[in-house]
Amino acid sequence: MAFYASKGKRAVDVAVAAGGLILLSPVMLIVALSILSVMGRPVLFRHWRPGRHGRLFQVTKFRTMVEANDASGQPLSDQARLTKLGLFLRSTSLDELPQLWHVLIGTMSLVGPRPLLPEYLPRYSPQQARRHEVRPGITGLAQVTGRNYTDWETRLRLDVEYVDQVSWRLDLRIIMATILAVIRREGISQPGSATMKKFQGTKQP
Repeated sequence: MAFYASKGKRAVDVAVAAGGLILLSPVMLIVALSILSVMGRPVLFRHWRPGRHGRLFQVTKFRTMVEANDASGQPLSDQARLTKLGLFLRSTSLDELPQLWHVLIGTMSLVGPRPLLPEYLPRYSPQQARRHEVRPGITGLAQVTGRNYTDWETRLRLDVEYVDQVSWRLDLRIIMATILAVIRREGISQPGSATMKKFQGTKQP
């Protein structure tokens, strides 16, 4: 398993990402045109995320929200800005397809802890921070164990478990479970929220 973690995993990432970008290019074109028609420009949404060893990089996704502010000029909630098209893209994970490019160039992996907000970095416990020992993934162990419905403590614990147990068998199981979860559209958000509520840090005993 050590060879897979150090060499084999990257080879699989490159092969699958390259093939996926070619085979899914018609789907990505349809998604891009749909966003352009419904929400206008920009089609893509870029945001900074910490990758392996906490190094920041820009993640690219298909846009799922419109820009809308309240009377004071502050952005409306995610729930209010998320469009029907955006909800469909998220529930089917089609908004994640551009991340295959990040897998190809090596800033992400097919499987690994999801890249989260940079503001979370100082909030992790030393154990939770170990999630950055590997490349972040398009999907991961936490995502197939409830996706956004899973609470933060469980989610971060599962991320570290993945770091400790990474193997081709585990990656294959996670990929198959991801496909099943997407088909069922399970665990897209937490109750009362369009997305995952922000991580505020681990409560110390």
